[in-house]
Amino acid sequence: MSGYSPDEKLRLQQLRVLRRRWLRDQELSEREPVLPPRRLGPVAAFWERFLRPGGLWRQQVFKAYQTGGFVLLRVLVPAWVILYCLKYHVMKKPHGVVMANPRVFPGDRILETGEIMPPLKEDPNEHH
Repeated sequence: MSGYSPDEKLRLQQLRVLRRRWLRDQELSEREPVLPPRRLGPVAAFWERFLRPGGLWRQQVFKAYQTGGFVLLRVLVPAWVILYCLKYHVMKKPHGVVMANPRVFPGDRILETGEIMPPLKEDPNEHH
């Protein structure tokens, strides 16, 4: 037996016609899809108007965003990297390290003025 029987040929031809009709039905016309009108709340309505292409506020926000990105990437980050390298790799004393002044006792000589610290005065009201 070679080939399809007449019943099988008819069945295959009908399936082919049904597939083509189904594919043609999947194409949307200009009137489809039919959607109900969108009802926006106050916040969504604001953003819908705010983000409309060509709006003045949208342009101003975009400019501010571009400027902020430029300043961050081209000014602040490089300045931070340079400061970090200077602070921890180049400077002899790291920035922010506070050295305490040496203690001064009675009888010590102050180097800048050459003055000698006088002894502390005794307080007669001391109760030791």
